[in-house]
Amino acid sequence: MADTRTSDSLGAANLRAVFKAYDVRGTVPDQLDEDLARATGRAYVRVLGARTVVVGHDMRASSPGMAGAFASGASEAGADVVMIGLASTDQLYFASGHLGHPGAMFTASHNPAQYNGIKLCRAHAVPVGADTGLHEIRDLVASGEVTERFVPAPAAGSISEHDVLEAYAAHLLTLAPVSGRRLKVVADAGNGMAGWTAPAVFGRMGTDQVDLVPLYFELDGSFPNHEANPLDETTLTDLKARVLEEKADVGLAFDGDADRCFLVDERGRAVSPSTLTALIAARELAKEPGATIIHNLITSRAVPELVTELGGTPVRTRVGHSFIKARMAETDAVFGGEHSGHFYFRDFWRADSGMLAALHALAALAGTDVPLSQLLAAYERYPMSGEINSEVSDQAAVMDTLEAEYAGQDGVTTDRLDGLSVSHPDWTFNVRPSNTEPLLRLNVEGRDQETMEAVRDGVLARIRGGKQ
Repeated sequence: MADTRTSDSLGAANLRAVFKAYDVRGTVPDQLDEDLARATGRAYVRVLGARTVVVGHDMRASSPGMAGAFASGASEAGADVVMIGLASTDQLYFASGHLGHPGAMFTASHNPAQYNGIKLCRAHAVPVGADTGLHEIRDLVASGEVTERFVPAPAAGSISEHDVLEAYAAHLLTLAPVSGRRLKVVADAGNGMAGWTAPAVFGRMGTDQVDLVPLYFELDGSFPNHEANPLDETTLTDLKARVLEEKADVGLAFDGDADRCFLVDERGRAVSPSTLTALIAARELAKEPGATIIHNLITSRAVPELVTELGGTPVRTRVGHSFIKARMAETDAVFGGEHSGHFYFRDFWRADSGMLAALHALAALAGTDVPLSQLLAAYERYPMSGEINSEVSDQAAVMDTLEAEYAGQDGVTTDRLDGLSVSHPDWTFNVRPSNTEPLLRLNVEGRDQETMEAVRDGVLARIRGGKQ
């Protein structure tokens, strides 16, 4: 079963989950199929009261058919539909913001080939969360009101096509223009949608600014080379090797729908997303001194430290794009970063964009005469474990046991903002339950490698020895 933790996933685990396995020979999903997509389009228009809807899709075999079915359903409910065709998720967010309409994106993001799903937003890329329409859409579909009892609108809406790729590329480069020394960049699209958007973006910069070395730019939803999930460092193997082979300045790795970006430095080493968060935060604070920066609770503590040192205001939030975007709106934050590789920009309708994050990194690097590893050294302070999953049947009981054990120690504080966070001056860890699987997800950080490993091993022993 696919990960349905994101709050914009239509199907909760108890109702036809948004990501479901389908036959990789080309048939549509057995649960998220074109009939369900059509019903979702009808429900989406009714719940949001949408008059016009923007629809995009990724390169998966089932995506065009389901995007078309969703468009038909939205039209039957009376909305006009603007089809932008092949798109990255952040390109769909651009279309929603640029055109001022709600949007639907058909993609399974970083998940393997046998999955698909829908990401929904309101006009100007405002998220549709559990409490802001998602459950209403789900319940309307489940009730039969938009299936067997559906009554079409008196006048069907139109369905038209609109290409926004070049406008998207131009807009990103106004937000993070790249100038300075020429860079050699290896970009791994993983056969995902960055293979569509990167040529448009990098083509605008020109070869006098960037020498682009494309890796797996061919759109292929079967992912023949590796999964498009750069959070799994094993998928970066080819990129690291190519960076070294080409003597490149930087490597970029995008996930399947290209809304996330990871960096590899000139030594062929993966860069922590927390480090990139700190770099972009510093750039944004240079433009707007004193601004607010959002970071989620598994981001390195180096991020709030640096934001404070630079005169900004760090605000900590839960993991997940709906929480990040909501806090950005509440605080007028200029930027938000997640350790998962999602980066959110106020000037991009508070939406996340892997390509815009990449441009910030390139702009920072091109403006110096030092290698990427040296540029980023100022933003790397503490070793981190990365996310470690353990199968646990009673996650709440294990977290309660952990809290009771650690809460009494000197210098330790705990909170339950998202799972269990335990902090000490020398280390910190967070344990969060999966919403869809019997897993606990552990992230640990320490003042040095030895401390991090000791805390990591101690917490893991307690989690795995105390399974309920």
